Amino acid sequence: MKIAFFGSSLVSAFWNGSATYYRGIIRYLHERGHRITFYEPDAYERQQHRDFPEPDWARVVVYPPTEEAAARLIEEASLGADVMVKTSGVGVLDEFLEKAIAETKRPDNLTIFWDVDAPATLERMEEDPDDLFRALVPRYDYILTYGGGQPVVDGYKAFGAKECIPIYNALDPETHYLAPPEARFAGTLGFLGNRLPDREARVHEFFLRAATLLPNEPFILGGSGWEQPHLPPNVHHVGHVYSRDHNAFNCSSRALLNVNRASMARYGFSPPTRVFEAAGAAACLITDAWVGIELFLEPNEEVFVARDGAEVAAIVEALTPERAREVGEAARRRILSEHTYRHRAEQFDQIMEGVMA
Repeated sequence: MKIAFFGSSLVSAFWNGSATYYRGIIRYLHERGHRITFYEPDAYERQQHRDFPEPDWARVVVYPPTEEAAARLIEEASLGADVMVKTSGVGVLDEFLEKAIAETKRPDNLTIFWDVDAPATLERMEEDPDDLFRALVPRYDYILTYGGGQPVVDGYKAFGAKECIPIYNALDPETHYLAPPEARFAGTLGFLGNRLPDREARVHEFFLRAATLLPNEPFILGGSGWEQPHLPPNVHHVGHVYSRDHNAFNCSSRALLNVNRASMARYGFSPPTRVFEAAGAAACLITDAWVGIELFLEPNEEVFVARDGAEVAAIVEALTPERAREVGEAARRRILSEHTYRHRAEQFDQIMEGVMA
């Protein structure tokens, strides 16, 4: 099939946490014979911070962030595409793109809204009766999400979705794997994530509070937006970490921390990309508690689960390097056997085969 994606960016992870997800899904859809074009706006300096070469498994079209340019490309794409996809969180022209792509529906094509932040989208629509996307939900053939489980499915069905199916994050073993540790990322506990309003308070609780409870242990903080003078003295901020350095970051600390955004934690069943990246590097992962973690990793065997910063500190304090390696290797085996993007591409094809049938 010919698939047209209108999303944030495929070639840049700069202020674009979904890049790894898009790359994994699209790479393995191409492997299964699909032809993909990814349309992304020139916005947020993403093109100036490209961290990924032009792929040979997708055509990338960068366009000026104007309605005129977007409308022209949507019309062009709809003439030949079997599937038109609008992803959430493009960051510019979202309302325009959502409406315009819904209107490309024909008897012989499919329209998909692919939500990479479904809990936040649902909460936004619930809180705002005038949200324009409410009326568009039933017009899409499918709502696909990268997390949320049954609560998200039920939420979208309540807004009239014809069908809603989670296609979870996963691991691309060709891009995330064991790497030599690097001294600049070395520490007892590492956390990698941009500073976002829906995550900041939880990072303060689970990461920064744990750091204050273990003042003699080095903590490593990666990601944009954390430049502030009030970090605990044992927290070393390394700034934005390009995706090419994620493997080294994941392999350099004794343990890594995952902190879900508040809305994702409330809905559960929402493992972010860093969970699978960490497992691919055989990192020992500590995650904040959320419903559904055992669908992906077994607590205390393949991952540690903490309910607050004090529990994070207690886990770190008791964690030996030998135990950390044991848990990290167990996580890597589980994810490689069940949760790669090859598995997710197969799931997508099964959905499409059901439609054709």
